[in-house]
This record gives sequence, C-alpha cells and structure tokens, in this order.
Amino acid sequence: MNLAPLIGAPARSALLGLALLLSGPLTQAQTQAPTPGAAAPAEASAAGAAAKVLRYSFRVAETGFDPAKVTDLYSRVITSHMFESLYGYDHLARPVRIVPLTAAALPEVSADFKTFTIRLKPGIYFTDDPAFKGQRRELVAADYVYSLKRFADPAVNSPNWGSVEAQKLLGLNAYRGTVLRSRGRFDYDRPLPGLRALDRYTLQLQLEEPRPRLLEFLADASLYGAVAREVIEAYGDQSMAHPVGTGPFVLTQWRRSSLIVLSKNPGYRERYYDAQAAADDAEGQALAARFKGRRLPMLDRVEVSIIEENQPRWLSFLDGQFQFLERVPEDFIGQAAPGGQLAPNLARQGMRLHRQLAADTLFTVFNMEDPVVGGYTPEKVALRRAIGLATDKGREMSVVRRNQAISAQAMFQPHTRGYNAQFKSEMSAYDPARARALLELYGYKDVDGDGWREQPDGTPLVLEALSIPEGFQRQIDELWQKNMAAVGLRVKLKIAKWPENLKAMRNGKFSIWWLAVSASQPDSQDVLNMFSSTHIGSSNYARIKLPELDALVARTDLMPDGPERQALFQHSQRLATAYMPYFARGHRFHTDISRAELVGYRRPLFWNNWWEYVELAN
Repeated sequence: MNLAPLIGAPARSALLGLALLLSGPLTQAQTQAPTPGAAAPAEASAAGAAAKVLRYSFRVAETGFDPAKVTDLYSRVITSHMFESLYGYDHLARPVRIVPLTAAALPEVSADFKTFTIRLKPGIYFTDDPAFKGQRRELVAADYVYSLKRFADPAVNSPNWGSVEAQKLLGLNAYRGTVLRSRGRFDYDRPLPGLRALDRYTLQLQLEEPRPRLLEFLADASLYGAVAREVIEAYGDQSMAHPVGTGPFVLTQWRRSSLIVLSKNPGYRERYYDAQAAADDAEGQALAARFKGRRLPMLDRVEVSIIEENQPRWLSFLDGQFQFLERVPEDFIGQAAPGGQLAPNLARQGMRLHRQLAADTLFTVFNMEDPVVGGYTPEKVALRRAIGLATDKGREMSVVRRNQAISAQAMFQPHTRGYNAQFKSEMSAYDPARARALLELYGYKDVDGDGWREQPDGTPLVLEALSIPEGFQRQIDELWQKNMAAVGLRVKLKIAKWPENLKAMRNGKFSIWWLAVSASQPDSQDVLNMFSSTHIGSSNYARIKLPELDALVARTDLMPDGPERQALFQHSQRLATAYMPYFARGHRFHTDISRAELVGYRRPLFWNNWWEYVELAN
C-alpha cells in the first residue's frame, strides 16, 4: 500500500521546488556515480540516434531508494524501476493479471496455501557496483531470502514490516521477537524454515497459516525487489542513496527534492514486450500489436523534476519542458479537460488524455493515543464523529478538487475486493447541525462565551492538525478550518515538510493529519491492517487498538476470497464508521496527459513501473 499526501498526488509526500536542471554540483551523499559504461548507451542509442529521454515531474519529493525503508509513493515509483520482484503485472491486462518477472513461472503452491516453491530465471544480474569488487553478480534465490529478512531486522526499522509480518513466514516473526527482547544483532545467516534457498535458483516460502493471496504480496517490485547483501553492507546507513538492483534502469544523478535521473541499465537482460490486452480492449490491442517483441526498456533515460506548486508544473508542461503530465493539477483541470474531454487546443497538438478512477482513498487520520481526539470513551468517539459530520467533503471534491474526486463511504479503494460502490455510511454525511448537537450532548460546550467550545472538563479545546506548505493543500486547510469554525471548533495548523510530518506520525507525535493511501494489490487486506493493533508503527497510522477489529483482521487474512470474507469486509466498514479512527473523504480521478511523442502509456492500477513499456516516437 502506498502512502501519500492528501494533495492531488500520492503519495503517498514536499521538500519541493522548481527543478533547475543545470544548477549546483552534486555531493557524494546526493548521488550515486553512474555505472561505468551506462552513459554511453543512453546517449548513443540506436546506432547513434539521439537519446530518448522522458522528462516529467513529481509534485512531492522522494525520501530515498532502499525498498525496505521507503513508504511514500514517489520513492516507490523510482525503486520499482530499479529493483525487481519475483512477479509483476501485465502492463495491458484489465482485469489485472500477475505474471512472472524474475521467476521462471508461477509458484508451485501446496493445497493448504502454506508452502510456495518458486524457481528463478538464471542469467539475471545486478547492475555493476564497487561493492561487487569487479565481479558480475548474478541474482540468486538467497537474495530474496536476504531481502525479506531485512524487513524483520529491528536495526533497519522498516515502515513496511507490518506487511511482511502479516505473511507469517515460518520462524521470521518469532526470531524478530527474540532479537528485540535481547537487543541483539539480527543474524542474517540464521536458517529459518519459512525462508529457504533450496538451491541457487529455487526459493521456498513456508507459512504458519494459509496465505491464498501471497502471490499479490510478491508482485510489488517497489518493496519486495531483490537487493544484494554486499551492497547493503557496503553502504550501511547510506543505503537510501545507493540503490543497486536488477531492473531496467539505474540511478545516475540525484539532487534531493529537485532532480532524479535514471538511465537505461546497460547490462539489463534480454527481455521483450509481451503484454496482452483483453479482446475487447481496442487501445490495448493496438499497443500490443505495435510493441510486440520489442526489447525493453525502450527509453534511454528518465529525468524526474520535483515541482511543488501547481502553476509552474502546469506551465512547464505546456511550455514543452515535459512530455508527460502526471495528474493534471486541479486548479487547471478546466483548461486541460473541460467536461472530462481533452481541450481542443491540446488535442490539436496530438496530446492524449488518460483518466481513470484511482485505487486510492483520501482520508483524515486521528491519533487514537492523542489526549484530545484519541480514546474510546463516548465523548472522544463523539468528537471524532462530529468532526466528520462537520467536514464538507462534497465541497472539497467539487470545488477545491474541481470534480476530480468522488466522495468516499469507507476506506476501501476502488478496484479492490472490499470496495462496494453501493455501500452508504455516515462518512458520506455533511450535517453541521447534527455535529453541533453531538458536541453539546457529550459536553463540548462554549463555557466562556468566546465562540469556541471547551472540552467536557472545561479545559481549552484546540484541534491540532499537521499540514504542508503547498498552495493546493492551503485551499483544503482553509475549507476545513471554516467547517470546524462553523460548529465552534478551534483549529491550529502545524505546518512542516512532508518527511517531518511522516516521521511525527510514525512516532505517534501528532493529533490529526490528512493523507491518501493507494492500493498496491487487488486485495483489501492492507486497508484492514490499518485497523490492526499489530500494525501500529507501520500501516496502523491511527494507532487504534480494538480487540473486535483485531479478530476480524486476523480472520479475513486466512480466508479464501468469497461471500463470507466479503461480508466481513462490510462489517469492518461499520465498525470503522462507529469508532472513526479514520474519516474517509474521497477517491480521486487520475487525469494524466501525454504529448504526441510519448507512446504506450497506460496508468498502472496496483503497481508503479511503466517506463520500460513506453517509447518516444520521432
């Protein structure tokens, strides 16, 4: 699951600024030196033809490129192009289809879904790096054993440990507990029955409990791509700045929060375009016919600038600096796509519009351990529900977001199994009168007559919310402050950069924040994990501890897909509405625009890699 800011793009993340592509020298800590020989192929592709360079921008800054340490969407977009998981998704298939990536075939699975045996393709190599001491380093089964163990190492402090923990690899969770209790060092050489390399190319995963959907877990390259032990040990705490994988691209330049450059991996194996579209998918069929058999990747380089504000990002695209606009800024959707159709002036330039309802959810998170908005007593639950009732999310979706989102009823994302478009809940209601009545009933009254409510014990009541210094977010902040003032709730915004807010949330040092989560797989279990006490410190951002929800999450995790599991998903939505640790606000439309020369783009649903499947036509 990808974490992102509530602003228009995950992800999700805002150490941003207009990228000045030629400014400033790079320090050693800011960049990885290009792999020897990497620049030449990128600059002289196709027998001397001009390099094919894709340029576009992120609206939120990256945090780094170590798969075990990243959680924000933008960093994961980058890591998914440098690291490779055992499985991936067919670029064109809708409904989605998982296919082997570094694995030779789909896994051999025991009848009880507890043992998965996976054979790797031989002849896959990591990109060259000094850590390999001049030797070409082949990817082997032991690399996936090591990579998964890293998530359990307390010294790594992976924010994604909860997702790995939930798979219950035999012996891994228990060993992590032993290391934590002893405060000792994690021994990567210690044999564990759940993670074994049977031979050089055969990996076997054994689980404590059935995992019918383990394949979806293994298909996330942005997190579960293989890393090499030699590289991690060579760079230590600097692993976020030294990504070395087996993927189609390699990091060749990096100015933090400004510019990220990846070049074609000169040693990438022979891999060819074999995506398959549905028979009734005319666009997909055309792309499959055009690219079938083409060697991947088809680009020489990708340059990603970080541009925080909507206007310069939009104008840079119109000015021709970028061939691709990832998510049209809401401020300019009327100019770009009035009525959901590409503007005539852009269509005349051969541009293409790509619009789909995203597998994401915009939400407000309340810290359940916070003395003001947290807790399980009736008055604390009433406060959170009143905040939800007073929030005019319909106006946020229609006015601030320019109809680029729809109101949400629950936390489950569209296109995932738990999502039910017909489900209705209190989270859809905007009812300030009811919010005021609820506050009055549970003792939140204006005792001193200053227009602001106090807490039931008479002490001042101030809602403190995290925010970021970004123009679009300011519009959301202003609307919410106005909503809260209308029911007598005073708000204090704590403005900080995205990474600072993220750190505060992980440590439980916050009260309220606005975020978005995008699904990284078709299943909805990741959303349920947001309510599990075992995921506090990772995906349980609200830090909620409720035995009934814990039991429900544990039960659905083991069940095969079907009506019974779906019924439990619906029950979880009712519990989530009742206690309101999260307030689901909306689901976004992703509206991208590509210039005529960019061919082959199709927005991924649950994965982040797409660069290798596109080309720049002459």
